[in-house]
Amino acid sequence: MDLATIWVTLTNWAGAYSWQVIVTLAIVGLYFLINRLTLPILSRSADNARLTESSGDRAVGIARLLTGTLCGLAIMVVWGVQFGSVLVFAGTTLTLLGVALFASWSILSNITAYFVILLHPTFRRGTFVRILDADNYAECYIADLGLFNLKLITENREAIVYPNNLLLGRPCVINPRDRLRGVGKLPPMPVAAIPGGDE
Repeated sequence: MDLATIWVTLTNWAGAYSWQVIVTLAIVGLYFLINRLTLPILSRSADNARLTESSGDRAVGIARLLTGTLCGLAIMVVWGVQFGSVLVFAGTTLTLLGVALFASWSILSNITAYFVILLHPTFRRGTFVRILDADNYAECYIADLGLFNLKLITENREAIVYPNNLLLGRPCVINPRDRLRGVGKLPPMPVAAIPGGDE
């Protein structure tokens, strides 16, 4: 097969599938555009939060995987891959994955919380926080952010591994004026501090 025959065959094929080729090139271009716009934001957020380099790299890797998977599925649909029952399976899987990524009781929701914490300007490495959980509290410095949990260090140099989704689901006092004891129960509030308590 000579070069001219290959060129003619390729041209005929491109003519027959022109719109698929154009849409595929557009999806690939969109993939690179999304990566070019979003990945620097994630890297900048990790740098601003003064987190370790691995935290930013992890976020970039997951973002690339998600956008690559979505673009790959879109290209398969454009080229007419007959999903049939695979679409039902994919829909069910996406529904379960969606619930898993956002339900507070799910372990995978820690990944979603990881991105929220990474992009949130308040939670930086070295920030002193008091996390309130009913009558209990934990006071510590943010040391590092992992995919599933935060590493927190108390003033007594005790390490606490705290799930990401719980940090978002609990009230936090950032840089409180008064320090308590690190971890424990909240002290009772003086009567004068309770509204209507001195009457």
